[in-house]
Amino acid sequence: MAYGPWKPVAEGPAVADPEAVRTAKAFLGSWAAGDLAAAGRLTDAPVKAEETLRNFTAGLEIAKPVLTAGAARPEGDAGARLAFTARMPVAGLGTWSYGSELAVARTDAGWRVRWELPLIHPRLNDKQRFKLVEEESSELAAVDRDGKAISAAEHPSLVSVLGLGGGKPRGEVRVVDRITGETKGTAVRFGPDPGRTGSAADDDRRADAGGGREGARPARGGAERGSGGGADRQRRGGRGGQRSGGRLQPGVPGDVRAGVDVEGGDECGAAREGAVTPDSRVGCPKYLTVGKQFHNVETSEIPDATFRQDFIHSCNTAFVALRGRLTNDEMTVFAKEYFGLGPEWKTGVSSVDAEVPVPADEPEKAASLFGQGRLRTNPLAMASVTATAVSGTFHQPLLVKGTEQPSVATKPLPRGVVAGLRSLMRDTVTDGSAKVLAGVPGEVGAKTGTAEVTEDGNNNGWLVAYDGKIAVACVVEEAESGSGSAGPVLRDLLNELAG
Repeated sequence: MAYGPWKPVAEGPAVADPEAVRTAKAFLGSWAAGDLAAAGRLTDAPVKAEETLRNFTAGLEIAKPVLTAGAARPEGDAGARLAFTARMPVAGLGTWSYGSELAVARTDAGWRVRWELPLIHPRLNDKQRFKLVEEESSELAAVDRDGKAISAAEHPSLVSVLGLGGGKPRGEVRVVDRITGETKGTAVRFGPDPGRTGSAADDDRRADAGGGREGARPARGGAERGSGGGADRQRRGGRGGQRSGGRLQPGVPGDVRAGVDVEGGDECGAAREGAVTPDSRVGCPKYLTVGKQFHNVETSEIPDATFRQDFIHSCNTAFVALRGRLTNDEMTVFAKEYFGLGPEWKTGVSSVDAEVPVPADEPEKAASLFGQGRLRTNPLAMASVTATAVSGTFHQPLLVKGTEQPSVATKPLPRGVVAGLRSLMRDTVTDGSAKVLAGVPGEVGAKTGTAEVTEDGNNNGWLVAYDGKIAVACVVEEAESGSGSAGPVLRDLLNELAG
């Protein structure tokens, strides 16, 4: 390899101008002390600098940053570039530590810090900002129905649900798109892994029952407060975790609501073109196309099936075939008027309300009839749906006694509908897809479901059940099926309760 002739390079100043370095350190000192107006005056954009620094600190709830100047090096006309480390104490979570640098240049007013967003953090720019996502986990004194205290040691699976023992707080600072809010990455995480709350597999399985756990990665929700600057804050929860509050597609347990619609006939205002009874013939083909192709799990089929067979074996295509018997807003209206889904719930712990939106088109309407499409729910809501279906009356779920309840006006289900649903759910246990519960004592009824998350990924396995005076729901993420994954969880729970 050949090189050209060597030429000497003119040497610049060996060190940065001391006054430039003093300006840089003074800026860091004012920022750390909270004198953001003074920090802004030391930049070449005083108003913008003060505004952004103030919004950044407030949005991320950073009380008093610790900024430590590092080595300075010359830049430009005897200017300076100064590296520094930042330790940002995020209230209630921990310290966010990172490194950055700033540049100082000569202006008509003297040395000034060159204002630019990456100065605050290297990943902050005009296209990205930060958002603080926090899950509160304050201690809650929880008791059972008999008034006996529930301890974290005896019930580790409830730690994240109720905040037993005051579980460690956790959260993260996310990098998000300024326009869309889309998450681009995570700047820092605080606290323990939110995916597991116990050390034993049995604890994880039991936590699924009754809305306790939504698989390995529970979905969450909450309110958001914008800061108007480089960051904002999303608070998750009140007391305890969000595990009863995630939004997931319900899968076939949505058939419980759809079953009310079609079986109730004109008495419920549904099936306006004629009632569908358990003995009505509603075929269950492998595939049915409504804008897109719908199929059953493992592309099973039941030729010349009755509606009872469709229900107990969770036939998706049969429910799709019934779409013409319901108006577009039928499911939305029924979910609100009979099951209390839609209005705000206040249970005493953090939760995200279920959603049953009006379908936008025929394919979405078809999907919603077997619990998919844009339907979103959680185990607590599905346990409530089950309780309403088998009792006939909606009762607002309540986890913390004394919580002020919003007014949710609902209608009682007709007695014939309740009797029919109890019969169908009982047959699902004795002869259908929920045979995993057949050995549980008592008159147990259930409904299984498998919600497809992606076309090539694992499913979410659902199972709802009732036994005497209780109704429960379980979902296992990344499962094979409702009966195979959620079934053993509820079988163990119901057997223990029966014993």
